[in-house]
Amino acid sequence: MNKRVVRLSAGNVGDFMKVHTGECGWCYCTAWWLPTWEGWTERTDEQNRQFRQELFNRGEYDGYLLYVDDQPAGWCQVGQRDRLNKLVQQYNLQPNPEIWAITCFVIMPQFRKQGCATYLLKVILEDLKKSSVKIVQAFPKRSGLLAPGEHWKGTVEMYLSVGFKVERDDLKNPVLSQRL
Repeated sequence: MNKRVVRLSAGNVGDFMKVHTGECGWCYCTAWWLPTWEGWTERTDEQNRQFRQELFNRGEYDGYLLYVDDQPAGWCQVGQRDRLNKLVQQYNLQPNPEIWAITCFVIMPQFRKQGCATYLLKVILEDLKKSSVKIVQAFPKRSGLLAPGEHWKGTVEMYLSVGFKVERDDLKNPVLSQRL
């Protein structure tokens, strides 16, 4: 299996859209961009896709794509944490423009349980370090508490395996961080 990771850009938006189809679709990684969770479950695939296109139109390419054998296989949303007001509010975080956040993971079904998410996370951390990012936070779930469809944040265990530490221990919504 030949894996590579690239930053999302205008040139690979089509691959982003391929990753966000079928079982992996509907959200288009827009959830944290919206001001509240109110009405979230009533939003349609098309509404989220249009909102994602609005983000692209304003230059927001906020993450990385994973390719396996040159096929789009996964996605991870990454960026400066405080740009996502809902995230900061939900986790009661103090604003800090130096902190970056890893907020979402999507691995297409045929590539799951093959180490792809961990590989993607490791490469992202290397790239962020090269980009002079100093602190990264994550907001995963514990694998034993994942309900169907909740895998989108990653698991505590995956983050711990690559050097994250628990910053705020909470049964449902822990905050993990890593200094790069």
